[in-house]
Amino acid sequence: MKKFTTNLPTLAATFAALALAAITVPAAAQSAGQWTVKVGENLITPKVSSGDLSGPGLGGVKVDVNSAYAPIVAATYMVTDNVSTELVLGLPYRHDMIGKGSIDGVGKIGDVQQLPPTLFVQYRFMEPQAKLRPYVGLGLTYAYFRDAHASPTLVALLGPTNIEIDAKFGITPQIGATYSINDRWFLDTALTKTYLKTTATLDSSGTKRTIDTKLDPVAFSISVGYKF
Repeated sequence: MKKFTTNLPTLAATFAALALAAITVPAAAQSAGQWTVKVGENLITPKVSSGDLSGPGLGGVKVDVNSAYAPIVAATYMVTDNVSTELVLGLPYRHDMIGKGSIDGVGKIGDVQQLPPTLFVQYRFMEPQAKLRPYVGLGLTYAYFRDAHASPTLVALLGPTNIEIDAKFGITPQIGATYSINDRWFLDTALTKTYLKTTATLDSSGTKRTIDTKLDPVAFSISVGYKF
């Protein structure tokens, strides 16, 4: 998997500046009827279980998918003091697809963008005024794939190839926590796993091959948010 680094000094400085800017803002608890908005970064790591590529030609071809990260934004509404709904959106993630099975070692065979908007229902522990509020959630994710490209390696194996990946819904459990910097600003961290299976179709000059793949991605996010 690819390794990613985050500029922690810059992130810490941003959080500190936001906290200082909000010191004079009136108090606001995380309570019924309240909206919050958060922005941050999310790392998605697929936990791939691949079937075999169907059709003529190469046998035993499988696929793996590398991690990717992208900025996210989320809006949350407190239905009660403890129950909330949250919509998480973000910019597209660009994932590299890696050859496995009988072509293990060839490296990248393609790449694709994916968008996974998710709607959660959450339960938040502790009182609305608590500094630290752990939460659990259950969400519905719509995984949409676009702009897939075959790599030169795949073209050398199969010829010019067009790749299409089916959009699918998946169930997404979530655990997380918010930490209040002051009465308006907070930090948020969340861990999710989406149960997701899809099918990719490879069209090589009219010869179509398919491969079924469980992606089951695990995602970790860190965000800063504001309470209205």
